[in-house]
Amino acid sequence: MSLVDLDPRQQPDVSSAILHHALDLGLRFKQQPDIFGKRLPAKDIRDLLLTRLPADPTSVQEVVEIFTNDVLPLCKNESSPRFLGFGDTGDDLGALAGGILAMLTQQNMINQSFDAPSATFIEIAVLRWLRELIGYANPAVTDVSTVWDVGGVITHGGTSSNTMAMMLAREAKAPDTMHNGVTDAEQFGVVVPRGIGHYSVKSALTWIGVGARAIEVATRGYRYDLDDLARTLDGHAGRIMAVVAYAGDSRTQTIDRLRAVHDLVRAADPAIHLHADACWGLVATFSERLRARVDGIDLFDSVTVDPHKVMAIPYGLSALLVRHPHALRSTASYSDLIMQEDFAFGQVTPFIGTKGWLSLKLWMMMRTRGRRGLSELAEQRITHARQFAQLLDAHPRMRPLNTPDLAAVAFIYLPQELNAGRELRQGEIDLVNEINKRVYQRMLDDGRWYLHQFSIPDDNAVLRHGAILHPLRFMANNPNLTQTHMVDVISYVDRLGAEFEAGPR
Repeated sequence: MSLVDLDPRQQPDVSSAILHHALDLGLRFKQQPDIFGKRLPAKDIRDLLLTRLPADPTSVQEVVEIFTNDVLPLCKNESSPRFLGFGDTGDDLGALAGGILAMLTQQNMINQSFDAPSATFIEIAVLRWLRELIGYANPAVTDVSTVWDVGGVITHGGTSSNTMAMMLAREAKAPDTMHNGVTDAEQFGVVVPRGIGHYSVKSALTWIGVGARAIEVATRGYRYDLDDLARTLDGHAGRIMAVVAYAGDSRTQTIDRLRAVHDLVRAADPAIHLHADACWGLVATFSERLRARVDGIDLFDSVTVDPHKVMAIPYGLSALLVRHPHALRSTASYSDLIMQEDFAFGQVTPFIGTKGWLSLKLWMMMRTRGRRGLSELAEQRITHARQFAQLLDAHPRMRPLNTPDLAAVAFIYLPQELNAGRELRQGEIDLVNEINKRVYQRMLDDGRWYLHQFSIPDDNAVLRHGAILHPLRFMANNPNLTQTHMVDVISYVDRLGAEFEAGPR
C-alpha cells in the first residue's frame, strides 16, 4: 500500500511514526536559536515552491522530506530569542498540546449535539474565563441554558472580532439593518483615534456595507485628546454608531483612559456603542497589580481580545466579548444547516461556518497556568519592556517614543549630530526616517534579528510633536528573552545606524 493511501486505522505503527517525526520536526524548529534557517528573495522562493501538481502520488515520507529541505528553513521562527518585534511565540506547552488534540479530534463548533458534544462546553468555559478577566458578570452555570447566555464568541483573529463588534454597533444604531439593508449611511460614523487605530475597524465598515465613515480624533500621548473627542461627539451628534478605544494600541500598546472615554461618550449620547480593542491589553487583566491600567473596560459594550498575541497561543485565536449576552441575537444566523439547538455556536458567529476547536489550546493553556501563572506571565513581560526602555534611555543615540504601558517600546535611532535636545526641522526628520528605514531593511535582509517597523505620529514630542516617524518596535513577549538579548539588539541597531549615518545617502 502506498503511504498516499495510508489509513491510520489499518497502519497504526507507520502513521504514528510519521506523525511523531512531524512533531519532532516542529519542536526542533521552535527550539532553534535562529529566526531563519536561510534567507532568499521572494522571487527565488516563488520559483522554488510554485510547482505543478505531480501526476503521480508521492509518499508521505517524501513530501515531509521536501518540506524539511525546501520550506521549513525559509519559515520564520517566532520562538527565537532574537525575534523581538511582533506578537507572541506560540510555544506554550499546554496550548501546543491543545492545538494538536483539536486537530486530531476534528470537532466542528457549528453545532453541539453531534458536531461538538463536549467541545462546545469547553469553548463556553473559556469564554466565561475571559469575561471574568475583563470584569463582565457571568450567570451561574445552572443558568447557562443557551448560547445566548454566554456573551462571547471565539474567532480566528482580532479583525474578525472587531468586524463583528461593528455589526453589533450597526444593529444597535438601526435595528434590522442586517435584514433590511442600509437606508441612511450617514448615521453609521465610527470614532477612532487618529494615527494609531487598527486597520480592521475602518475595513470592517466597508465590509458591513456602511461605507468608510471613520471619524478621526486627535491624540495626545497615544490616547484620545478628550477635549477633541468631546467636540467631535458634539459636532457629529446623531451620526455616530460607535466609539472605539484601545486598551493597548497596535503600535505602542498605550492604554487609553477607558473610564474617562466611557463617561464622556455616555454623557454625550448613551446610545453610542462603546468598543474596546484589548487585543494587547488583555494581558493587564491577568495581574491584580496591573489591572488598574484597564480600569473601566468592563463598562464597554464589547471587547476584543487576542490570546494568540499575549498568551503564547499558536495562531489563530481571538474572541469578541459583549457586556450584555443577548446583544448577539441582533446578528444571529439561521439556516437548516445550522441546528436551532440551544448550544449551536453557528448561530452567533457571522462570517464563520465550519470552525475547528480553536478554544481547546486556550483552555489547556489557562488550566495549566492558573491565575498565578497568568499573573507571572504578564508581570514578567511588563518588567522586560521597562528594562528595555531604560537601556534605550541610557544610550546616546536611541530615543524611546513611549513609556511602556504593556510590552512594547517604539524607539528611533538618532544620528549623533541631531542629538541636541531641540525640536528637529522637517529635513532632519526625513533624514532620521531614512536611516531607520534602512536599518529595518538591512535587518530583514540579514534575518538574524527582528524588530517591527511602522509609521506613527510623534505624540510625545520626542523629536517634534506631530511629525510622522518610522521607528523600530521592541516587544517583550518572548519567554526566551534575556537582558543580554536586549543589549545585543540595541548594539546591532546602533552599528547599522552608524553605518548608514556615515555612508552615502
